[in-house]
Amino acid sequence: MSQLWIQNSLFVTMDDALPVVKRGHMLVSDDRIAYIGEEEPQPQWLQSDVKKFDGSRHAIMPGLINTHGHSPMTLLRGYSDDEALQVWLEQKMWPMEARYRSEDTRVGSGLAIAEMLLSGTTTFVDMYDRMEQVALMTEQAGMRGVLMRGVIGLCSEEEQRAKLKDSVQFAKDWNGAAGGRITTMLSPHAPYTCPPAFIEQFVQAAHDYNLPLHTHMSETTAEVEQNVRDYGSRPVKHLDSLGFFSRPALLAHAVHLNDEEIALLAERGASISHNPVSNLKLASGIARVTDLMKAGVKVSLGTDSVASNNNLDLFQEIAMAALLHKGVTNDPTAVPAMEALKLGTVYGARALWREDIGVLREGMKADFIALDIDQPHYYPLTDIVSHLVYAGSGRDVTDVWVDGKQVVAGGKCLFLDEEKLRRDAQASFERLLQAT
Repeated sequence: MSQLWIQNSLFVTMDDALPVVKRGHMLVSDDRIAYIGEEEPQPQWLQSDVKKFDGSRHAIMPGLINTHGHSPMTLLRGYSDDEALQVWLEQKMWPMEARYRSEDTRVGSGLAIAEMLLSGTTTFVDMYDRMEQVALMTEQAGMRGVLMRGVIGLCSEEEQRAKLKDSVQFAKDWNGAAGGRITTMLSPHAPYTCPPAFIEQFVQAAHDYNLPLHTHMSETTAEVEQNVRDYGSRPVKHLDSLGFFSRPALLAHAVHLNDEEIALLAERGASISHNPVSNLKLASGIARVTDLMKAGVKVSLGTDSVASNNNLDLFQEIAMAALLHKGVTNDPTAVPAMEALKLGTVYGARALWREDIGVLREGMKADFIALDIDQPHYYPLTDIVSHLVYAGSGRDVTDVWVDGKQVVAGGKCLFLDEEKLRRDAQASFERLLQAT
């Protein structure tokens, strides 16, 4: 058994059952938190070779949970900015992505994983193609990933069958891999890119293999209007009629919802990944987050890809969620700092149906991060939660642990070659650009 003792630190536990902020100690045994409290752990609990981490200059909190993204798209960071979603997708992104090779997917996802880990994200949800490359990089980096092949069904039935088969095979091969750090879902890309019968096939496969479902939904008004024209109903009711919510379902964006749809999503137990920065940058709109949360819908935070963000710092999403919804509701209490921080931690875990991450508590998985708070923007130390949300950023993260294993130390990834990833990413982008 391996042990780690975090000493003399300020802990932000996110645990409503105990004081959320406490100064003290935490003991990790293998992949679990064995003790957290104000007093030092009892000597009889400690092994002779226990590792120690001096947390006196740090805040320790649960690792962040990013519930929607497309990691290989890091190669397209800055390639097309300030465009409407459909123009950006159809004229810029999809043509470039059609030129991707497996090596591009590997390098792009590796770059994204490094960026996420270095800014405090320990769990990420990812939807793309050639997902075995993403899985291999996730395994190598020591990260926790919820991975799936995203499938566009605007093709022949033969191609649809092949894509579904590939999606299911990936999900079966990688679910529970990397010592349980990798889990999988099934993912028809969106109602407007997948015919109804094709979505129903995904629903059946999800039942057959006991897997959750993930899709983009109601991101733009144009998408909602198209759904009504093509199928006679708005996306929520349309997906419900196809049985989508008969499985645990995670919906990215969900920007344009009416009251009836919010009530139905709450009734069905669906989860939402709110992507405020991406939605603002693409002028897609502002999700009704306060209404969703009041209705009991599980809301979490995602970055989307860096092609529409343009970074993977979930602290930025946390701050944006706190500020944006105060502004649009004219209510400074709409999303308080603590609620915003929960959106990026414990609420993210709940959105993924996980009860063992997102909180620092005895018995929980040891996924946590250390932030350097011995800096001007954290002083005076009045309210650490406020400082983390309104003043902090991913650049303050110094050390990261996943499953009790340190994966970032002193601001450096331990299992990824960051210099090579940067060099290879630049080479991949230049090759993609030359092929246009």
